[in-house]
Amino acid sequence: MTRTRLCLLAAAGSAALLLGAFFFQWLGYAPCKLCLWQRWPHGAAVVIGGIALFSGWRWLPFAGAAAATLTGVIGIYHTGVEQGWWEGPTTCTSGGDLSGSAEDLLNQIMEAPLIRCDEIAWAFAGLSMATWNAILSFALAAIWIAAARRANDF
Repeated sequence: MTRTRLCLLAAAGSAALLLGAFFFQWLGYAPCKLCLWQRWPHGAAVVIGGIALFSGWRWLPFAGAAAATLTGVIGIYHTGVEQGWWEGPTTCTSGGDLSGSAEDLLNQIMEAPLIRCDEIAWAFAGLSMATWNAILSFALAAIWIAAARRANDF
């Protein structure tokens, strides 16, 4: 496969994952903070893929691989938060400081997000959306790296 087609495949993969995320959101699965963080590198990979199609810049597939790897790493981090392996951002997980007055506690409750990063909203084959994102993102990173190793075919 040519470098151009590999870049197009990888960028299309990120676009498909973004569209899938928006589809789940449309179905009523509101994204948490970490879900949103995983979307940004996919958006960057789509833009990088578009630029790579029209330029001969040799480093662009490496940038695409970095974007795909970044969203994969965020997906692994999110999976760990969901599984309770480590804590996530305090703005989207359970817990918190229960000391202080009743008014402080009430304010914490009222300011708590409705969407939590430490709960699995949907899973397939025992893997959450964050885990699937990580797996597929690392596969896309491999495609980007394959594109980077190909000679220019522009």
